Amino acid sequence: MTQTTATYQRTEYPRPQFQRDSWLNLNGTWKFAFDDKNIGEKQQWSNEPSFTTDIQVPFTYETKASGIGEEAFHPYVWYQRTFEIPEEEIGKRVILRFQASDYVTKVWVNGKYIGNHVGGNSSFNFDITDAIDYNEKNELVVKAEDSMSCYQPRGKQRWKDENFGCWYVQTTGIWQSVWLEFLEEASIDNVKITPDVDTHSVNFDYTLNGSFNEDWYVETIISFSGERVKQFSITPDRSKMSFAVDLLSEIHEWKVMHWSPQQPNLYDVTFRLYENGRLVDEVNSYFGMRKISIKDGQVLLNNVPIYQKLLLDQGYWTDTMLTPPSDEAMLEDIEKTIQMGFNGVRKHQKLEDERFLYWCDKKGLLVWSEMAATYEFSDEAVDNFTKEWLEIIQQHYNHPSIVTWVPFNESWGVPNILKDKKQQAFTESIYYLTKAIDPNRPVIVNDGWEHTVSDIIALHDYEEFGEAFLERYKDKNRIVNNEIPHNKGKYAFAEGYEYKGQPVMITEYGGIAFNDESGWGYGNQVNTEEEFLTRYRNITDAIKSIPYISGYCYTQTTDVQQEINGLLKEDRTPKIELKKIKEINDSIK
Repeated sequence: MTQTTATYQRTEYPRPQFQRDSWLNLNGTWKFAFDDKNIGEKQQWSNEPSFTTDIQVPFTYETKASGIGEEAFHPYVWYQRTFEIPEEEIGKRVILRFQASDYVTKVWVNGKYIGNHVGGNSSFNFDITDAIDYNEKNELVVKAEDSMSCYQPRGKQRWKDENFGCWYVQTTGIWQSVWLEFLEEASIDNVKITPDVDTHSVNFDYTLNGSFNEDWYVETIISFSGERVKQFSITPDRSKMSFAVDLLSEIHEWKVMHWSPQQPNLYDVTFRLYENGRLVDEVNSYFGMRKISIKDGQVLLNNVPIYQKLLLDQGYWTDTMLTPPSDEAMLEDIEKTIQMGFNGVRKHQKLEDERFLYWCDKKGLLVWSEMAATYEFSDEAVDNFTKEWLEIIQQHYNHPSIVTWVPFNESWGVPNILKDKKQQAFTESIYYLTKAIDPNRPVIVNDGWEHTVSDIIALHDYEEFGEAFLERYKDKNRIVNNEIPHNKGKYAFAEGYEYKGQPVMITEYGGIAFNDESGWGYGNQVNTEEEFLTRYRNITDAIKSIPYISGYCYTQTTDVQQEINGLLKEDRTPKIELKKIKEINDSIK
């Protein structure tokens, strides 16, 4: 193992939609060890760790940014570091938070086993108060267990020793931020925020921690651009409660400010919990007043049809792979996407860093949030997928930029969905479970290939030539009634399901690669910028000219390892002038 110099740090508060002032960043240098024989627990490495290798968290050992850069798969890895409790936080509850760690994560503090979490994409936390020494250094030890199993949600992580197709180097262990928060016994655990554009109101679902007494009350302050809009207090009588508030206000002429790509207006909101008149918890958040709905075969934003022009975005970086290297790097991707005339991204096979979603909220970039796939169907896969997906919906629910949930893509994890009733039932169950938590966003079941129940019919087609595309799609009925395949033998619906008037979108197309690069794209590679623009315009204009198609998603934002069909190189260098892409996206057919 050769250690390299790390140059990246993640110092930003990791969860900007639920932000506290009392926190301690645990990113940075940790000690690290491989445990290929899985002997660490038997030998009690958690009690007396003697790891000699440094790793830069939250970058996985496979990345250059970690300081290690070892791409071979290691199923068991260990981390260790120490921390001290700041003097002003002594006596408070100590919560250890992980934004994401892949796949099974076990935690010890000062030799005491704390617990474990299963899932590589959802965030999780542990109350480590009982193991803390407030006056001395505390030792934190973490073991991560991963596998090559196709029954666990793995997205684009390979399950072989080498990259293949569109699957890339695996991500093992801690890959997003780790931090501590310090809380009183009574605290605000979560607030689910649901805007209602039609009634000019917003609903807050509060979840509180602690033992109730009659002297508690929760104060909520809503503001816009620094001006107070509403303020109210509630005396809780249980751990969960709801309250809806009318947002109509005289601070601006429109009374209510809506969120959209053109005007990404955000309301700030502060939640305060008081006990016996004393402030015991304060959380800062925000929300956007926006509505996503479907009517007459179109997607509507705030009751107005919106034509979605999306980029397939896999969120990989050369030195950090799945982990964004910085706030600035995430912002660069968002701003370049907008500069190219796209109004959204489909985050492909990745649950993105909350900081990315925060910047999409701020910049007005629409997000389709897609689950990392399993690749085989079994009872174990159903269990793994369902538990983690439900966690993710709840964790990302408040982001106004997320306008669509995509639990399944191209039959990955449900390979026989065309005919298999069990696999069809699984996708239906995920659809309805998603709707049970979030009835307000569209849910796409099996993006690209055979749909079961789905709010949008999302088709993938890498046809190179506009004329051939127009011929295939000129008759809507032939496509939506399964009379002809839309993509090399793939039909719009699984057997037993039929079209019910949903919007139709082309959610993967293009994938054009240049001949002078090492790797692959879709169709014939091009030699010059002029060839690229001719092909891009030809197929994009063809899609836009079909009246019943209500949007598209081009493949893709950047090159990713062996896949070289990005509009940007992996280092984010544009292959084409951004304004030339924008001119084509902005043109009206």
